[in-house]
Amino acid sequence: MSSIPRRSLLKAAAVAGAAAQFSWVLGREQAQAAPAAEAAGEGRPATVTWLEPGGLGAAAGSTFGAAWPKGVHPGDQAFALTTADGENVPVQTWTTARWPDGSLKWTAHAVGPEAAGADRFTLAPGTPATAAKTVTVTQTDRRITIDTGTVRAVVSKDGGKLVESVTRDGVKIATDGRLVLLRQSDLDDGDQGNAKWERFDGEISGAVVEQTGPVRAVVRVDGKHRKGSRSWLPFSVRLYFYAGSESFRMVHTITYDGDQAAGQSQGDFIRGLGVRFTVPMRDAAYDRHVRIAGEGAGFLTEAVQGITGLRRDPGAAVRTAQVKGEKLPDPATWDQRVTTRMQYVPTWGDYTLSQLSADGFALRKRTKAGHGWIPAGGGRRASGFGYVGGVTGGLSFGLRDFWQKHPAQLDIRNAAGDEAEVTLWLWSPEAQPMDLRFYHDGMGQDAFPEQLEGLNITYEDYEPGFGTPYGIARTSELMFWANAATPTAAALVEQSAAVRTPPQLAVSPEDLVRARVFGGLFSPVDRSTPAKAKIEDHLDYLFTYYKDQAEQRRWYGFWDYGDIMHTYDEDRHQWRYDVGGYAWDNSELSPDLWLWYAYLRSGRADVFRFAEAMTRHTGEVDVYHLGQWAGLGTRHGVQHFACSAKQQRISTAVYRRPYYFLTADERVGDLMHDLVDSDETFLVLDPIRKIRTEPYTPDRHALSIGFGTDWSGLAAAWLTEWERGGPKAAKAEARLRSTMETIAAQPNGFVQGTGLYDLDTGRFAVATEPVVGVSHLSAMFGLVEMCAELIDLVDLPQFKAAWLDYCRYFNASKTEQAARYGKNFGTLLLFQGHSRQDAYAAAQLNDAKLAQRAWAKFDKSDGYTAAMVWDKTPVQGSAALEPGYEHLWISTNTTALYGLAAIQNLALVGDHLPA
Repeated sequence: MSSIPRRSLLKAAAVAGAAAQFSWVLGREQAQAAPAAEAAGEGRPATVTWLEPGGLGAAAGSTFGAAWPKGVHPGDQAFALTTADGENVPVQTWTTARWPDGSLKWTAHAVGPEAAGADRFTLAPGTPATAAKTVTVTQTDRRITIDTGTVRAVVSKDGGKLVESVTRDGVKIATDGRLVLLRQSDLDDGDQGNAKWERFDGEISGAVVEQTGPVRAVVRVDGKHRKGSRSWLPFSVRLYFYAGSESFRMVHTITYDGDQAAGQSQGDFIRGLGVRFTVPMRDAAYDRHVRIAGEGAGFLTEAVQGITGLRRDPGAAVRTAQVKGEKLPDPATWDQRVTTRMQYVPTWGDYTLSQLSADGFALRKRTKAGHGWIPAGGGRRASGFGYVGGVTGGLSFGLRDFWQKHPAQLDIRNAAGDEAEVTLWLWSPEAQPMDLRFYHDGMGQDAFPEQLEGLNITYEDYEPGFGTPYGIARTSELMFWANAATPTAAALVEQSAAVRTPPQLAVSPEDLVRARVFGGLFSPVDRSTPAKAKIEDHLDYLFTYYKDQAEQRRWYGFWDYGDIMHTYDEDRHQWRYDVGGYAWDNSELSPDLWLWYAYLRSGRADVFRFAEAMTRHTGEVDVYHLGQWAGLGTRHGVQHFACSAKQQRISTAVYRRPYYFLTADERVGDLMHDLVDSDETFLVLDPIRKIRTEPYTPDRHALSIGFGTDWSGLAAAWLTEWERGGPKAAKAEARLRSTMETIAAQPNGFVQGTGLYDLDTGRFAVATEPVVGVSHLSAMFGLVEMCAELIDLVDLPQFKAAWLDYCRYFNASKTEQAARYGKNFGTLLLFQGHSRQDAYAAAQLNDAKLAQRAWAKFDKSDGYTAAMVWDKTPVQGSAALEPGYEHLWISTNTTALYGLAAIQNLALVGDHLPA
């Protein structure tokens, strides 16, 4: 492989309208498509379909990623999107990653409403179609105006109004879009009820345009919530607009920077967190409408002043029109016994839907403030969608994962007045305050010896002061429609569905396999032989089991949704949700990667959505984004932030990369970019401080960093920044190369285990004496996957040789290990998970014996062996809180490693699978 270009060029994207496509994804040296690759068919068009049936529906648009083989497309290649009928669909294209030779590796593509109605597309080099309507962005010193051709939104660069106005055809549909935070300083742990609330409002510190069209525009707004002289709870909001669309999307992130001390009832407790809009109400009260979605396609369908069900009948035509949301006939045509008494028909201005658990919502309404509420219905799981407005226009609004991330709430206020107020509560003020205090008092674990004893009994790695939520984050997704009139029932059902499951385009698994992205460690689902079909069945079983367990065990909630549990308690027929390090999994042993590789090879929508929720959770909640541990993640525990092990292995970009490249999600891009300098965290915190036998003080020029779980996390961030062409791409590439070179130069390569790293030079000191420092965990947090990618990208034979040696000898006999390294590796675990390293080495070296060993270790060592019975045991009656089923052999560590080993072994040495 030729040397990697080191020059970075500022180059505008050559596709239409892409001059301001992205905030910092810069071009690199361009390369011509390789004729050999074209001849081999690698330059074939990509097949693009909707992840779920139904197409675009009521969504504004969709953005997806496509992968391309190395050397096929030059960096300035334009693309066209064509339907199965040959219609050219307008598409906006930008680059999200390049191969080292400058050719395209990943591209992102945005489509608007023109993509509706088609089920299948072809993406190929060509000139994109011009949209009938384009999205445009204009700016002043204080404001950003986005015009989709259907609606116009004005976004503030400062002040408290995030979205000043949303207009359609010159009519204001919504104004004063803003963020609301309710703080409670005292918790009522007793029954006295003395707590007081105070309101903070979002205050903007800056706004920037990240994309300007022609199909998609993106604006990012940052700030904090303020009241008086105090500002806290930073927010980052992105607004997405698509050409021709009547709607826009909001991605809302908060980072917790409050103070909640364990054992104290005073602190910064969030009582409510919301997004609020004002909606002008122009129509007569009987022509104003409220729609609130229940479960599925269910809706509360009401007018602010109802004329149905009255003692006197205004007429069938009048009643029918109101139920449909249409303008009522002239009151002069009604039965005058109704018309003359309309002043006595109450107007209902306030509505609230609260979802305080995953299993129940309640709906109520009242005429106005100061008067009593009456129940208006309820159910299990609301869609988190509503509408308020009239026959001359109104606002539809929705919060994704409404019941999954409970407690949530929708409020409509003053719909009978001149202006209604809509609030989408990400945390319902009717719920208990957000309590993030550590869950126990330390139990005397003040020093390392006691903490290690605690680890040996509950598996919890406790340390005073480490169980803090300071710096964790959460991202929510919202959608809004500016309607010219009250939508029809069918339109509302479509809008609600788009909130629950935003339509997502996706390229085929075959295209992803052909591009050899993510190390080329996956192949399409293959049931061509009974042995392969059996493994595929087991993979399906495991995914279904965890999907079912999430429902059966109610793994839901604002901070919890997206994670899974670590280990099962067979005596209680319950996951060990309250036992130290056995509770929430927090990415332990890479379940994120298992799920993403399962999706990459199958294209299954249910796997994608499960992995998407996990990525949103683990990248935000399990990682610190502020404070001294920013850039580190937290090991598994009863609370996501509870464990004192703050490490690279959890924050690693390895787990975020698939979602980013498949969707071009900017928020996940931010998370990975923020990790580029996370090597600085080793100055602050020593990951193995509790088990060191020699004195150690972090030294900027000699930081102890492991070649496994530590370096793999750093390498993932550096690789991502480099291939994306980020602001620190040159530094990231240099660090990647220098650490690869100095790991390879160690006397025992990867087996050396650890090295002394210089923050200024980005190099490891080369040890003078060989050491064997192998852990069963070292390679199980993305190191396998990172090394496969890097070996394919960087021509460094010594690094490849060092990694292949590690792969060959981990599962070798102790005698073989000692013969190669002077001593064996000691007592090891996780042989099944490491069988994928045997498979990788076998494929690289064309070694049939290693391939056989890979399958032997996969099937007959540890983990889920051939002896495992793949069945379901019912759990019912008094044995469990909720009826369902269990499998006592299943644990998440084993599942993740079995899944990754099965997928990678099939891809690498599938032809060697014994019958």
